Amino acid sequence: MTTASPGPRTGTRRITLLAALAVFAQESTWNFYESQVPPLLREHLTSAALVGVLMGMDNLLGIFIQPWMGSRSDHTRTSWGRRMPYLVVGMPVAAALFIVIPHATASLPVLILVMFSYALVANAFKPIAEALVPDFIAPERRSRANAVVKIATSFTTIAAAVISLLLVDDHPKIAFAIPAGIMLSSIAVLAATVRDSRSPAYRAAVAESGAQSRNGAARRRVRDTLKEIVSDRDRSRLLLLGAIVLFGSAWSASRSLITPFGMETLDLTRGDAGGLTLPSGLAFIAAAYPAAILAERYGRLRVITGGMTLFVAALTLGTCLRTPTGVTAALCVGAAGAACFLVNAAVVLWNLAPSAHVFGTYAGMYSISWASGGFVGPTLVGAMVDATGWPLMLIDIALIAAVAIALVVRIDVSRRGAATPAVGGPAGQADDAVVAE
Repeated sequence: MTTASPGPRTGTRRITLLAALAVFAQESTWNFYESQVPPLLREHLTSAALVGVLMGMDNLLGIFIQPWMGSRSDHTRTSWGRRMPYLVVGMPVAAALFIVIPHATASLPVLILVMFSYALVANAFKPIAEALVPDFIAPERRSRANAVVKIATSFTTIAAAVISLLLVDDHPKIAFAIPAGIMLSSIAVLAATVRDSRSPAYRAAVAESGAQSRNGAARRRVRDTLKEIVSDRDRSRLLLLGAIVLFGSAWSASRSLITPFGMETLDLTRGDAGGLTLPSGLAFIAAAYPAAILAERYGRLRVITGGMTLFVAALTLGTCLRTPTGVTAALCVGAAGAACFLVNAAVVLWNLAPSAHVFGTYAGMYSISWASGGFVGPTLVGAMVDATGWPLMLIDIALIAAVAIALVVRIDVSRRGAATPAVGGPAGQADDAVVAE
């Protein structure tokens, strides 16, 4: 079950921390990108919708790249494993491109080209890092492991906010170099310690591939997996993917557009506006692990629904308060609610995978659903802002999240009425989609 020798529990903790570091490495630049690239675009553009379109470009690329790369890594076989070879190549290249972004602001086409290049490379290894969790961790422990991963991700949000507050206004180029340095340091540790060829999922996939070869079965492609989900009479996986798109839209808009929102509505400087998310990052960290424990006790779908409802209520309140303190408090409460979704939604999807052979593909499907929301959200909310004004941005985001709640409730109701386990995998993996473990 683990790569460590001292025992299962010690080994699980060790690989959980290393998997968290892998995601931390990739998110160290993404969060700062979401916070500080919009102001660079606003130096050339006045339309919030156009800024939203360009900020959603990386998510659009992810829709096409991430499932393909996830599937490709599923079928990779090396002595190092099927994930690590891609990480040790992709992360340093992405870090180098990220450093170039603030040096490309003189020309909008050049800035867009550098943004596109960074997004292309970073999207290529995003689902691969996330797939390390189901590769190593047993189904019943994945919520806790994913909570640790999300906590690590939140530290990058806090780091982005701190860098914004301390460096962006006076030293913007140095500010961009710091997240890139974090990524390089993290991948150095991973390269020295992780061999995912030792993971249970890798060994199961190798055995399954051997059996398929002996039986003459065709190699499973991404479109085969998508066709299976769309045609399945049990709509749980399809509805869940839709909910991920919608909540991803709401969450991405709340992050990508918060800096211009603070500047336009709260009269803050660019650096101060970029720091609005700092306390909410701490709130997310505080809520992530309890969200996993609650999910194990009461059911992941129930906890996801409750968390999204809290997110909607908080942003609605923030619209009414409309002060730096009030908005910060609303973002904190909203982040605690969002933690319930972010910790558990991916686990529900992983546990619905038919076998360990497709964990990378399912991680890619989660990523593209989230990326689709990341593309649609800033664009849609930006258009709504153009129509109604910046002061109503938070309530615009809350409306999108409310639709996601309806989809998750639909899944919960349908699974409560189902007497059979979810499609694919043993009953221990299907319980997430029913009610509780």
